[in-house]
Amino acid sequence: MMSPGRVIARVAQANSGAVAVEFAFVFPVALVFFCGLLAYGVYFGAAHSVQQLAADAARASVSGLSNAERASIAQAHVAVSGGRYPLLRSDRLSVTAHALAGDASQFEVRVFFNSEDLPIWALSGLVPLPQKTIERVAIIKRGGY
Repeated sequence: MMSPGRVIARVAQANSGAVAVEFAFVFPVALVFFCGLLAYGVYFGAAHSVQQLAADAARASVSGLSNAERASIAQAHVAVSGGRYPLLRSDRLSVTAHALAGDASQFEVRVFFNSEDLPIWALSGLVPLPQKTIERVAIIKRGGY
């Protein structure tokens, strides 16, 4: 028969179930973390695409001769190029374009994207997510110095 000291030492060294218990505590937290990482990665990718689209539309609008023509060029560019980005759908994009009120030599293009079709919204109860409408602005000088 073993002494009580040896039994306690042997039980203290046995850790066969400790890994399972640690896994049970760590796995849910890690799962939520990685789901959030994935969701925000997709969201930031879509936001970057919207910003790039707004900048491209603003650059394209420089060729217009009037504010109305510049706005038309920017809207046409978004309509044609919006579907070329992997995370964007052209039917979910809208654009406003106009000269700045405070400085008529600068032209603003604002692109909106309704991102509710992205798969990240399935995680909305699991991780906190940003707004579904992504809005980005690009301002470009119309010419001259």
